[in-house]
Amino acid sequence: MSDILVVILNSQLQRTSFPVVQPLPNWGLWLCEGTTIGCYADEKLIIKLAHNVSFSLFPSSTLNHPFAFSECPPLGLESLKVKDSQIQASSYKRMGLGPHRGRLNIQSGVEDGDIYDGAWCAEYKDQNQWLQIDAKKLTRFTAVILQGRGSIWSLDYVETFKVQVSNDTIKWKPCMNATEEAVFEGNKDSETPVLAILPEPAVAQYIRINPQTWFKNGTICLRAEIMGCELPDPNNIYPWQAEEGTKDKLDFRHHNYKEMRKLMKSVNEMCPDITRIYSIGKSYMGLKLYVMEISDNPGKHELGEPEFRYVAGMHGNEVLGRELLLNLMEYICQEYKRGNQRIVHLVEETRIHLLPSMNPDGYEMAYKKGSELAGWSLGRFSYEGIDMNHNFADLNTIMWDAIELETDKSKLINHYFPIPEHYTSEEAMVASETRAVIGWMQTIPFVLSANLHGGELVVTYPFDMTKDWAPKEHTPTPDESFFRWLATVYASTNHVMSDPDRRPCHNEDFLRYNNIINGANWHTVPGSMNDFSYLHTNCFEVTVELSCDKFPHASELPIEWESNKESLLVYMEQVHRGIKGVVKDRDTEAGIADAIIKVDDIDHHIRSAFDGDFWRLLNPGDYDVTVTAEGYFPATQSCRVEYEHYPTICDFHLTKTPKQRLREILAKGGKIPKDLQLRLRQLRIRKLRASTKLINRRRASQQRRARGAHN
Repeated sequence: MSDILVVILNSQLQRTSFPVVQPLPNWGLWLCEGTTIGCYADEKLIIKLAHNVSFSLFPSSTLNHPFAFSECPPLGLESLKVKDSQIQASSYKRMGLGPHRGRLNIQSGVEDGDIYDGAWCAEYKDQNQWLQIDAKKLTRFTAVILQGRGSIWSLDYVETFKVQVSNDTIKWKPCMNATEEAVFEGNKDSETPVLAILPEPAVAQYIRINPQTWFKNGTICLRAEIMGCELPDPNNIYPWQAEEGTKDKLDFRHHNYKEMRKLMKSVNEMCPDITRIYSIGKSYMGLKLYVMEISDNPGKHELGEPEFRYVAGMHGNEVLGRELLLNLMEYICQEYKRGNQRIVHLVEETRIHLLPSMNPDGYEMAYKKGSELAGWSLGRFSYEGIDMNHNFADLNTIMWDAIELETDKSKLINHYFPIPEHYTSEEAMVASETRAVIGWMQTIPFVLSANLHGGELVVTYPFDMTKDWAPKEHTPTPDESFFRWLATVYASTNHVMSDPDRRPCHNEDFLRYNNIINGANWHTVPGSMNDFSYLHTNCFEVTVELSCDKFPHASELPIEWESNKESLLVYMEQVHRGIKGVVKDRDTEAGIADAIIKVDDIDHHIRSAFDGDFWRLLNPGDYDVTVTAEGYFPATQSCRVEYEHYPTICDFHLTKTPKQRLREILAKGGKIPKDLQLRLRQLRIRKLRASTKLINRRRASQQRRARGAHN
């Protein structure tokens, strides 16, 4: 333990370090060499002792590193944990540039001048302007992160600033650098976050950012985050029993590629009977796209069992989905072993696939910067600079062009649109990660999916692309009602989304839409995974925007897990809504692949999988369902979907057409049976009669025209 130091801060904020010589496990007493003070601690956490002393525990190798005393978490300006009422300013230009907009990474509307602008901006340009944050409790402030104004029209940022703290907002104490008031370096552009570590941590309730200089052609505008450790209540004699946000014992931290693989392996080793790890391909930089499969029979598609997938990390800097899926793996494994009947049923009745990182290259870039310094876009794109959210084949345009050009509507297809040839060429600007996911979609008959993003709080559903390239317009699919149900299931069970008192994240108020929206009605996205999944496969898919903060601090992960746990589970359970069945040959009982399942009044068909099984997601109601397959007579039956969480079984047995039977018999060199000979003779006679009637009608018509011409 000689490489660990306890850093003691006394009431005068003087720092003293002692090597730790004897730790007791599980939040025990640390005996510090050189002092008789007993220290309750855990790594990298701050507490307050009965002797009115607080301290921090760090590896000694990091004590001289500039980040050693910025280990406190953010107060939560970006995550909205800090309420608008806690932020004040000396002045502001207008409401849209008020102090409540001075939050790290807050995004503005398209136009400057609305109520959702991209920063706090002071009304006056002088050194007396300030932005003030009330931490509500005594806090040990360690650092300030600053960013300029988010705007496509204006360039504004603070170049240098000072910091003051107070306990009453009347007496303010400046942060000092030795004997002089500290002046911190700010921004050199509007978007890059800059970390300023206080020379000495400051204990207070209030903190002010006081700009000193700013971009000469702009004005005083900033977005900020404050790093600070809340000091525990001295009246609480058990400070280590602070509420963490969840009772689940999961690995709540950010995992880079190596750590992600290690965690997935540990889950697989803990639950080898229900888990399997496989790769669907590699990123541009050669990192494998690992998937965790969870099933009672991993590695095999079971007849009648639906396939479900979650995809996270398409944008590498939107990291919460990645951690939630890693937590979900752990949670399902633990609860299955405990005999949790809900989880046992889910595992036994569903084949689940979890892809936590679709863009591992982008994630690694963001991870190296860290949760507060990655900015809004670092790591969003693939290593080649491709936005995978626009990188799937645009099948919408193909569909709408066909509808416009085809005069015979009966010839139109409405599902399984083929991928254009130009898209599949090696020269096409398609990310290797996108190609891998498409291959995955084509291999496994997925029924339901969701891809997890960040930066907002809303669930979007297809179509994501508007007709005629309108910037935004409600563009529904034929399954609009069921997609709205899917989106509502997630949004209504998410603790944060469903909070009626929450404020908007950036520049859209999704509360008025009940936190769901048609994707195209938010902003058009050509080539989205949602639309591609719906038009090229059987799979229904939505996008979940999980949090205002794209890269939440590790300290927020337990709370985020608790907010999303029920949503993740109940959404998966929707894969069992609607009808399911097997399409079989009436004579051989063999499953029929690629049979087309049509539901009356819904202009979107699906197809049976390679064993003949199918799943059609539907809301409760009565439906007439018709199944067709090449070489078979169609079959129709009525199927009722109930409200319960289990599908209605609708099996179909199809009869081969005589031509198909004859074709198969002749191909095998067999003898034509008498019943088929009779059936073929009847068909020939029927065809002969029909053709004779047609010839007679034509002759009669010609004779009438001839008589008319003669008269």
